[in-house]
Amino acid sequence: MPGFVRRHVGKLVASALITGSILYALWRGGLKLVPDGGDFGHVQAWALAAYLPAWLVMTWFRSVRWRFLLRAIADVPKTRLFAISCVGLCAIVLLPFRLGELVRPYLLSTGPRESTKLTMTSATSSIIAERVVDGLVLSVGLAIVLVAVPALDPLPDRVVGMPVSVAAVRDAGFVMLGVFATAFVVIGVFYTARGWADRATRAVFGLISPRLGDRLAGFVEKLADGLHVFGRARDAAGFLAETIIYWGANAAGMWLLAVGCGVVHADGSAITFPESIGLMGMLGCTVLIPGPPGLLGVFQVGVYAGMSMYFPADVVSGPGAAFVFLLYILQLGFHLITASWGLWHEGGTRRLRGM
Repeated sequence: MPGFVRRHVGKLVASALITGSILYALWRGGLKLVPDGGDFGHVQAWALAAYLPAWLVMTWFRSVRWRFLLRAIADVPKTRLFAISCVGLCAIVLLPFRLGELVRPYLLSTGPRESTKLTMTSATSSIIAERVVDGLVLSVGLAIVLVAVPALDPLPDRVVGMPVSVAAVRDAGFVMLGVFATAFVVIGVFYTARGWADRATRAVFGLISPRLGDRLAGFVEKLADGLHVFGRARDAAGFLAETIIYWGANAAGMWLLAVGCGVVHADGSAITFPESIGLMGMLGCTVLIPGPPGLLGVFQVGVYAGMSMYFPADVVSGPGAAFVFLLYILQLGFHLITASWGLWHEGGTRRLRGM
């Protein structure tokens, strides 16, 4: 691990600066990281109990769907994928600049029980393909909600506690859809027409720098390797089905917790399931921001931004603050607990020393 720190010291320092800037902006804007005691007045115990099974369903399917991406190379037991993913997902949350994304492929490729064909490169390409598909599914869901689900009219001038307009927040959702759709098309072209795409990339970017063209072509080729699952109809259907279950369970957990925390509209009606998809989508937009360990600040901003589209300011800064706090604490706590089990299952911290 000391070698890992030395290799990424620049990112760690930048992370500290970004985190400090985000927290300062939140403090200046009055956005709550820790709610007031009265904000918890509407919290019901059943909501906390209901969130745990939803989170476990979400995490299970988020983890084991990986087998569809790996099946052409190696068959990995679901229990092992779940254990590795528990460690990796916790690392993604805790480490800055999404450095934790390297943990899952590292643990899988260095395991003594796997085929030697499962290299760090092949495991990493599957993770990147997974991320692109996740971003596309999430952004499509968010775009549908932004179009179909009525928001406040007129929209608030700004997100509660932040100098950002709610209209700009909604626009960001459509931008995210464009980014992930473009990424999916690009790696799809490399997968289906690799020779032509390779030559085109080298020719276009080679005008700037031949070395840049070579590196970009090689990088996207590795991304395209992760899409081999879509050449196998049964695996593709299984992966997409479990991806939808994963995101559905995520939204359901957020919905149940928000209802139990008293997040309501101006007329007293509770948050709806489609609105929880909107909150989840806005959270997905903000966690793309690199930097903060523990997603501190960006996590809260994302959920507050989503709530500001549908709920009055006093609800967002009252029961909504309790909801955001509990959602963050519960997710962080569950990640730490399951990661501890995952490390035990995979042989302890000695497996991470090589990083």
